[in-house]
Amino acid sequence: MSKQIVYTEEAPAALGPYSQAVKINVASTTNMLFVSGQIALELASKGDIQAETQQVMENIGAILKEARMDYTNIVKSSIFVKDMNNFAAINEVYGRFFPSEPPARETVEVARLPKDVNVEISVIAIQ
Repeated sequence: MSKQIVYTEEAPAALGPYSQAVKINVASTTNMLFVSGQIALELASKGDIQAETQQVMENIGAILKEARMDYTNIVKSSIFVKDMNNFAAINEVYGRFFPSEPPARETVEVARLPKDVNVEISVIAIQ
C-alpha cells in the first residue's frame, strides 16, 4: 500500500494537524482518496447557506482534480450541519454535483463546527 498526501492551493489550507486529502493505492489498479472536511470560511458569516455549500463543494472539486479524480469518483459523503433546518437548501446545492448515481451519505446536525461555519463536508473517492 502506498500513501500520498494531496494538497492544492485551490482549496483552503488545513487549519490544524491534518491533510486536505490522503490518496491510498490499495491494489495496483485501485486508489482511494480520503478528503478532510471542507468548509467555506469566508462565507460562513454571511448567512447564505447555499453559497457556503457551493463553496464547500467547489473546494472538494479542487482537491479531487489535484488527485486526478472528479465528483463521479466519490462513493461516500459525510455532511455536518449546524442547523438541520438548512437541510433542504444544502441538499439542493449538493445534489447539483451528483446528477446521477449519487454517493452514499449521512447528514448529521452538530453543536458547533470549526470557525463557526454552518456546513462541513468530507468525502471518500475511489479510482
